[in-house]
Amino acid sequence: MEGKVTLNKKEQKKLMVISEVERGEVGGREGAVLLGISLRHLRRLMAAYRQKGVMALAHGNRGRKPVNAIEDGVKRRVVDLASTRYAGFNHQHFTEFLNECESIDLSRSSVRSILLGSGIRSPRKRRPPKHRSRRERYPKEGMLLQIDGSPHDWLEGRGPSMSLIGAIDDATGRVPYALFQEEEDSRGYFLLLQGIVKDQGIPMALYHDRHSIFEVSPDKLPSIEEQLEAKTPVTQFGRLMEELGITSISAQSPQAKGRIERLWATFQDRLVSELRLAGVCTLEEANRVLTDFLPRYSERFGIPANQPGGAYRPTPEGFIPEEVFCFKDHRVVGADNVVRYKRQRLQVVPTNGRASYARCRVELQERLDGTLAVYYQGKALTTAPAPLEPCLVRTHAKTTDPVSTAVSASTLSCVPAKDHPWRRWVYRANRE
Repeated sequence: MEGKVTLNKKEQKKLMVISEVERGEVGGREGAVLLGISLRHLRRLMAAYRQKGVMALAHGNRGRKPVNAIEDGVKRRVVDLASTRYAGFNHQHFTEFLNECESIDLSRSSVRSILLGSGIRSPRKRRPPKHRSRRERYPKEGMLLQIDGSPHDWLEGRGPSMSLIGAIDDATGRVPYALFQEEEDSRGYFLLLQGIVKDQGIPMALYHDRHSIFEVSPDKLPSIEEQLEAKTPVTQFGRLMEELGITSISAQSPQAKGRIERLWATFQDRLVSELRLAGVCTLEEANRVLTDFLPRYSERFGIPANQPGGAYRPTPEGFIPEEVFCFKDHRVVGADNVVRYKRQRLQVVPTNGRASYARCRVELQERLDGTLAVYYQGKALTTAPAPLEPCLVRTHAKTTDPVSTAVSASTLSCVPAKDHPWRRWVYRANRE
């Protein structure tokens, strides 16, 4: 008595076609075409079918144990080791130890199949895949700008390395402003936003990555002043966005700001070719070519917004760009009315009817052109370069190097030595 045979879909199709050929309903050549085999092979199948019946259509290896099958004893040992000695190991780690310590040479996929078949899952938690969908564009131009920097060999070795800093409008795909800089830094983004505000207006929101230019690292502790005033630490660019009333939005993944990432891919193709065609070798020349390139790009690849009109806000009355697009810090004026900032010293001159500003907390602004300005209660103070400290005067007098003698007083600083009386108590306390 013949045993029961289970045919899969492919084998069932073979049976149906062979039966039709046997009954003469379908010709041999047509049957071979339907099965995707040669006429000679169809005839072999029909001969085997007449001799063995349906058994001839089932695969010959069905029910047989594979030659390379893992022995049951090895499987039981793997499961036992995973449950006892190597409990808690992830699948890859466990596979390595089986090979190194237990002389069981199996692949990771084989070990995984054995363990999953026994209900032992890897203890390592993997993040499940997230569903991503295309986000709708903002309806109006100026509602959201994506900003980013792209370090690239823009000049193909003909000049210095540069970074392209730019923005793209989410609603239209147009590039309102971009510029080349030596590196991606805060000053470059200040110049970028200044150009956008000058040409278009103030955008409603900026979409950016989580670079330290835009966000303060969570590991950085707030200063004592920020703690006393209960303020959240912000970067210089974050402070600029707050002053302009621009919403800051951080992207959680590169895919989230894919529009500007694709923009860089296009620029690294088209803009590089135009820079090569123009024979550009310097940063200044590259910015001139970029100024001509941006309008043509926006005209070629830009699309109309879903809603007419723009969302850019005009600058308020009395808006002074130099006082906004600058780096701001606070200092306490010394008893000699000198303000220290980095390696520079500024002498505060009597201003606004006040003779002295000693011990006053002032705001120091470093402009994008490198100049410094001091403000007290919103009013500018008159300043002049301060004379050198006595220690620097002595050091300067003893120096015979012409390069050192050419250094101005505003770039020198006095750093006491380790054995200076001001520092002796520190080292004495450490020794004790």
